[in-house]
Amino acid sequence: MSVLIYAESAEGKFKKVALELASYAKKVAESLGTTVTAVTINASDVSELGKYGVDKVLKVSNDKLANFNAKAYADVIKQAAAKEGAKVVVLSSTTDSLYAAPYVAVALNAGYASNVVALPESTSPFVVKRNSFSTKAFTHTELTTDVKVLALAKNSYGLVEASGAAAAEDFAPSLNDADFSLKVEGVEKVSGKVTIADADVVVSGGRGLKGPENWKMIEDLAEVLGGALACSKPVSDLGWRSHEEHVGQTGKPVAANLYIAVGISGAIQHIAGVNSSKVKVAINTDAEAPFFKVADYGIVGDAFQVVPQLVEKLKEFKAKNA
Repeated sequence: MSVLIYAESAEGKFKKVALELASYAKKVAESLGTTVTAVTINASDVSELGKYGVDKVLKVSNDKLANFNAKAYADVIKQAAAKEGAKVVVLSSTTDSLYAAPYVAVALNAGYASNVVALPESTSPFVVKRNSFSTKAFTHTELTTDVKVLALAKNSYGLVEASGAAAAEDFAPSLNDADFSLKVEGVEKVSGKVTIADADVVVSGGRGLKGPENWKMIEDLAEVLGGALACSKPVSDLGWRSHEEHVGQTGKPVAANLYIAVGISGAIQHIAGVNSSKVKVAINTDAEAPFFKVADYGIVGDAFQVVPQLVEKLKEFKAKNA
């Protein structure tokens, strides 16, 4: 019996969420007196997982799985869980894993808890703490099934290094041709910049920037912080920025360590989608903007004056501490 995780990778390299899952699963396994096994799909070097608590890695290499397919990936995870006799299966809360997790739960006849934000409060009975109502509340959910499937909320546990190395084993699950009835013609990938999904810092702009020609200062702020660029829904609807940068409940969810909203008033859907971020900063001329009510820090001022000064101060700070 082991705790199984699905360690997501992109272009052969593990995403940060995979290492967070490993850290989380290590503690869960210790409480159950067992070990951690990771299943990987087309990952290159799997040794990194051992540094975060994984004891064994099942390596799946198959060109048919080059593009994400929820049913096929779920079938791989299900077969890995059956092979290892896993009673707890942990996935991340990325878009791909959230598509696959319900299929995994059904295949394993397992209880499923999404948006898990902490280690199990107890293992007998098995109770987990979860975000609910768009992160406005917590629920404590008991899973009574023999096998449990958890989806860990992004950035809710963090990375915890562990000593040890993971033993790697090639794993060749059987693939069902019916799972590939939906053909992927192509995948567009963004390269050369930090993605919203992996970023610790996200800098987002709204209509307060008045037009796409003023986005340079947002780019400068994101660059000096090593963060990702984002925008509100109205901005993407107006065509100022691409829809891939739209964050919020109706766009991409954000759970960064630092989220900076520049010129964004804070519609309820936007706030709900970014509220899981640990520190939220608002910069707006309107002191009554709704975002100020949820922000940890706020600056009431003109973004066209505040942001360039902030960029310069950050550059000075980095230069002194280089």
